[in-house]
Amino acid sequence: MNDYEASRRAVLTGAAAGLAAAAAPAAAQGTQSAAGGTGPVLRDPRTKYRREPFPEQRQPWPALASKMNPRPDHGETSYRGSGKLAGRRALITGGDSGIGRAAAIAYAREGADVAINYYPTEEPDAREVKQLIEQAGRKAVLLPADIRTQKACEDTVRKAIAGLGGLDILVNNAAYQQSKADILEITDEQFVRTYETNVFHVFRFSKAAIPSLPPGAVILNTISVNSYDPGEELIDYASTKAAILNLTKGMAKQLAKKGIRVNAVAPGPIWTPLQVAGGQLPGKMGEFGQDTPYGRAGQPAELASLYVALASDEASYSSGTAVGAHGGSGNP
Repeated sequence: MNDYEASRRAVLTGAAAGLAAAAAPAAAQGTQSAAGGTGPVLRDPRTKYRREPFPEQRQPWPALASKMNPRPDHGETSYRGSGKLAGRRALITGGDSGIGRAAAIAYAREGADVAINYYPTEEPDAREVKQLIEQAGRKAVLLPADIRTQKACEDTVRKAIAGLGGLDILVNNAAYQQSKADILEITDEQFVRTYETNVFHVFRFSKAAIPSLPPGAVILNTISVNSYDPGEELIDYASTKAAILNLTKGMAKQLAKKGIRVNAVAPGPIWTPLQVAGGQLPGKMGEFGQDTPYGRAGQPAELASLYVALASDEASYSSGTAVGAHGGSGNP
């Protein structure tokens, strides 16, 4: 039995059985084989995941994926690796839940050892991710920290390098998001915190990691559809994502001289703890993702392959790029 099969069996049984529930609704959706039933199974992206409005809910920031209704699908039971990242060593900020968790699971199943950073109160979610990484036969390093200070960023990178024995993938994914209907409701504290978390950590983590990154290493930044089309209730958050897009492009030009690639993934509306921890205006949860051409929000699992592809050597000529996942809406 190989590492992946062992991982899959473990996830489907015992303590990991609860994780399987997240993917169950997706598995129930209709499928269709190409070429009259003789080809690969195709799934309509409009109905692959939940289309019904999400129930109104709220959790104290930063929220836990394990308490969301329904639980997001991070690929716990569906992601299958093929060795694309064998022997690699990755650090992912915000790796306990949401998009970061989906990337962590995928990276482990592709053969990478993974360190995840997360806010200390997210420990229950982080423990689940650790279990999934280890079930894939890879090393997991947990690094809880509030990354709003330079010291915390530098310490986290240092601990990741020590714990993994090196580093060649950095995913700057952690984010803070609070929706406000009026700019007058955005406090200076919120504005500063959003920039400290979203933009400063990208700069500080990258700067701390670069001296240890070998040629061929990759930095991936999570941006957003808001980088191009800011939501009127997210003007502080959206402006940070535009800044990270600019950082991505500028860093890619500079770090090309070191053989380090820098790219970004730009998600649209994705069902993550950000949404239940203040990312949506009160009473608006049922509208989340409903205005996309697909008529639904995305799941973190749907972005995992993008993070794998951009980290893989197969994308060696891609740097300074942004890849979107917006459910049919335009933009990169």
